[in-house]
Formats: sequence, C-alpha cells, structure tokens
Amino acid sequence: MAGKRKDYLSWEEYFMGNAILSSLRSKDPHNQVGSCIVNEENHKILSIGYNGLTRGMDDDTFDWLSTGEQTGILKNVKDYYSVHAERNAILNYCGDTKDLEGSTLYVTWFPCPECTKEIVQVGIKKIVYLRMYSKEEMVEISNIMLKAAGIDVVPYNNKREINRVDVEKAIDIIQNKLKELSE
Repeated sequence: MAGKRKDYLSWEEYFMGNAILSSLRSKDPHNQVGSCIVNEENHKILSIGYNGLTRGMDDDTFDWLSTGEQTGILKNVKDYYSVHAERNAILNYCGDTKDLEGSTLYVTWFPCPECTKEIVQVGIKKIVYLRMYSKEEMVEISNIMLKAAGIDVVPYNNKREINRVDVEKAIDIIQNKLKELSE
C-alpha cells in the first residue's frame, strides 16, 4: 500500500525490544535481564519478565552487591533471593501454562540451567537470545537439556556476537527516548 512506513520494526526486533525494555525494570547493578514469551503464529506476546527479587521483598533493604560471593556467606548471595527473567515470565503468565507449549522465548541472556528446566517443562520450543551467558559450563549444561528436549536455540544476530556494550547502547537509546518524550 502506498505511503506505508518502511523503517518499522520486524516482529523479531519488536519481541527482543520488549525483552530489552523489560530488563530496564531490574534493580540488579550488574546484570539486567529481560524476557518475552511469544506465540509467533499470531504475533501475540504471552508474558514478559525481568530478573529481580521475589514478590514482597523490599528492594531497598537487600544487598544488591552480593558480597556473599566474595566472603562465602551464602545468605548475602543475591542469586538465592532473585528470580531470573525467564522464570518470572513463566510465573507471570496469567493463563494455563499449557498455552505456553510451542511458544518462543526472546531473552537478553542465554538461559541458565535452572531456567532451562522450566523452559523445557512448560513446552517452549524456541529460544532467541541476545547475548551469551558468561559461565561456559552452565551454557553447556543448558545446551544438553535444550538439545534433548528438541528446543531450537538461535542467537538474535547470526552475523556477530552481541556483547554487554551493545546492549547498554540499546538501553541508553530507549531511556533517552523515553526521557525526551516525557519532557
């Protein structure tokens, strides 16, 4: 049709953009992760999530620096209290989790083994990730489960690895645009 915009987002850009936007809610100073579960047949977003504390915990009284990793004091390790973005998206879904079967997960970080178990369990069939998880052994464990479950795993950009700086630039663009629009 004449006059249609040519620079609109593709569906993949739109869904990954929602995952990135969701990651901006994370209070974690080191790792902000977002996810978006999608029914790609009808281009419908089913749920979104980001990494953060469990519901009811006060963000202002929690040790976000996770000093327990350095001191060995487990009660000060943030990972024991926070919920990963993928798990949050699954838990945030308001329907029957059977409806997630065959869906696609867009996520800003490759999933850890714990999240991978839940992804497999609810029947998600494809994962599109923005950047690779930094713990190689954890990636290997996740990949073993994903392959065994027949889940298709694809990087968002096949041409090159997307790194933290790339993601931070995208986040800065989004935040600056939102600030500009609110002035």
